[in-house]
Amino acid sequence: MSRLAEFRAAEKALQEQLAQLESLKNDVGLKKEIEFEQKLQELMKSYDKGLRDIIAILDPNTASISAVAPGPKRRRARVVKVYQNPHTGELIETKGGNHRGLKSWKEQYGVDTVDSWLRA
Repeated sequence: MSRLAEFRAAEKALQEQLAQLESLKNDVGLKKEIEFEQKLQELMKSYDKGLRDIIAILDPNTASISAVAPGPKRRRARVVKVYQNPHTGELIETKGGNHRGLKSWKEQYGVDTVDSWLRA
C-alpha cells in the first residue's frame, strides 16, 4: 500500500471515529451515566470510602468471597506414599508414580502387587 493510500485510509478512519464520538456526546443515557459517576465519586470522597467499601455495603457476599479467595485455586499438596518391598525390606518414599525404583518394582513384580505394598 502506498503512503498516500495509507494516509487517506487513516484519515477516513479518524473521521468515522470523530463522528461516532460526536454521536456519543449527544447520547442522553451516556450523559446520565457520567453525571451518576461524578456524583458517586463526590459522595465517596465526602464519606472517605472507596469502591471496595461500596461493593461490600451493596453486596456483602461478593466482598467476603473476594477476601477469602484472592488468587487462583491451588492444588493441594501431594501425600507422601511409602512402599515396602516384602522380599528385600527396602522402603521407597514418593509423592508420585515417577520414581525410578518404584517403576522397576512394577516392571519386575507387576503393578497390582507393588500397589499392595503401600503402607498406611
